[in-house]
Amino acid sequence: MNRFFQLSFTVLLLWLISVTGCATIPKDALTLSPETLAQRQIQTRKYQTKDEGKILAACAGLLQDMGFNLDESETKLGVITSSKTRTAVNIGQQAAAVAVVLFGGVYMPTDKEQRMRASVVTRPIGERGEYIAVRVTFQRIVWNTQGQVTTSESLTDPKIYQEFFDKLSKAIFLEAQEI
Repeated sequence: MNRFFQLSFTVLLLWLISVTGCATIPKDALTLSPETLAQRQIQTRKYQTKDEGKILAACAGLLQDMGFNLDESETKLGVITSSKTRTAVNIGQQAAAVAVVLFGGVYMPTDKEQRMRASVVTRPIGERGEYIAVRVTFQRIVWNTQGQVTTSESLTDPKIYQEFFDKLSKAIFLEAQEI
């Protein structure tokens, strides 16, 4: 009887593995949505130059000017990652927490700090690599007074990206003029 149980269990286990291994991937699983494509267009600009090193140097300088610390940089791959930690205290949230304590007697944690990250990726484009595409993304993670993550998001406001690329264009010009 014990041997029969072992054999039945083995057959059942193999059947379960084979059934779960046959799951199909939906046809549109790797298709980007129109919103994703629009966001990538906001995050990307191209510059007419072949000097990817100068573009990366201008990006690194700009990120530092914006208060970011460079975490990693790999010029051969065209990648820069940076971050900065800032306060996330919100006066409205603080006032609501005080009201909850006064009227309900219950402590309500509030946002305390946030870590912002910026990543830059460059790559040559064009038939002869006469352009450099620059893509930047910004993200943030917010922790509350109890050390719990309350928000983890990509920043999608087009104004942030427009401001970055306006400043980058000026930095590239200054880098080209060696000023």
